[in-house]
This record gives sequence, C-alpha cells and structure tokens, in this order.
Amino acid sequence: MLEVRDLVAGYGGVPILRGLSLDVQPGEIVAVLGANGVGKTTLNRAISGLIRTTSGAIRFDGAPISGLSAPDIVAAGLIHVPEGRKIFPNMSVRENLELGSYRRARSNRATNLERVFGIFPRLRERTGQFAGTLSGGEQQMLAIGRGLMAEPRLIIMDEPSLGLSPLLVEEMFALISRIAAEGLAVMLVEQNVMQSLELAARAYVLENGAVVMAGSADDLKRDPRLMKTYLGM
Repeated sequence: MLEVRDLVAGYGGVPILRGLSLDVQPGEIVAVLGANGVGKTTLNRAISGLIRTTSGAIRFDGAPISGLSAPDIVAAGLIHVPEGRKIFPNMSVRENLELGSYRRARSNRATNLERVFGIFPRLRERTGQFAGTLSGGEQQMLAIGRGLMAEPRLIIMDEPSLGLSPLLVEEMFALISRIAAEGLAVMLVEQNVMQSLELAARAYVLENGAVVMAGSADDLKRDPRLMKTYLGM
C-alpha cells in the first residue's frame, strides 16, 4: 500500500533522511521507532506532502505521490495525525471533527461522526466543549478521531503516546489496536518501543535518518541490539 524507496529529504539543503526505505501493507500495523531527532517527523512530513523530497520515491496504492500537494494526498486516503495533536483549541470538539472531512468523505460526515463517537465515547460527552479545554488524552483522541473522519485507507500516527500518563498510554494503544482491527493500515511512529512492538506486526528502527533495523516485531523484541540501544540491557 505504501512504498518508500531511497528517500532523501530535509530542510534548507541539509538532508535529514538519508536513503530511507520502508513498506506498509494493507491492514497491518507497522511501527517506525527511534529517539528524538532521528528523522521520524521528517519522514511523516515528506510522505504527507508537507515538505519536498530531494530524491527517492513514495508510492501509495501503486501510484507515485512524491510532489503531490498535501490536500491531494489526503484525498487519496493517506491521513497524517501529527505529533502534538495540532487541534484547533478555540473550536468545539464537533467542529474539529467535522474539519477532518473537509477534503475527503464529506458526504459521510454524519455516519463517520457516529463511528468516532463509538470509538471515543468521551468525545461525545464533550461535543460542544472547546477543544483547548480537554485533557491531554482527550486531545489525542480528538486528533485521531479527526483523522478517522476522512475515511483513511492508511493513517500515520506521529507519537500518539507523547505526554500521556502510563495509564492513558495503555488506553491509547488499546484504542489504536481496536481501530486497526477494522482493517485500517496504521503506520505508528513512536519512541515508545516495547509497547509499539507489542501492537505492530513489523517495525523499522531509525538512526540518523536511515533504517538500521527492520523485521517482524517478535524478532526485534528479541534482538540484543534493540535491547542494548533502547533498554540499556
């Protein structure tokens, strides 16, 4: 479904991604793991059309999307839930959700709104509340719900557990598992290594803008290099 090949991208002529390649197949959860500054967010922004790539190729459902605008990529069904939630704080929960269907699936807005409320019941309870007054966990639910309003075929989630308490992290990963169980492909971009590997089928580990480890989640959990790098063991 998503193919990234030899991708080079960065800012101001300085490369952040250095020949990165990865794949996401239909219906699977793929984790992209790494510490701050390794290029995870740059990768997301390049795939989503928010920055231009220097070289390499990005294909979605067999079609090249490098060079397409962000709205055109959204229209194709590739949805990016950004790091830091990026909700509209002075708009209501409902208004934030409805904006998710601005470019795609507008005719199904009412149906998709009910679907989101079914996944995130707390958002239904706060429909008219300003988004900026929600808790951190509720804001993350809102950001994901807004992405689901566009009927994604693949959804990129950038650090969905960032800033959440351990209990809310558990809840968030359970909700992501539920969403993926409906057949939605998920690219989960995270620093939370072990919980991401529990959820994902496959994973890529990034360092310095390149993939340094890749394989099944089960294999990577047992890899001593991963244990040493991220767990100090």
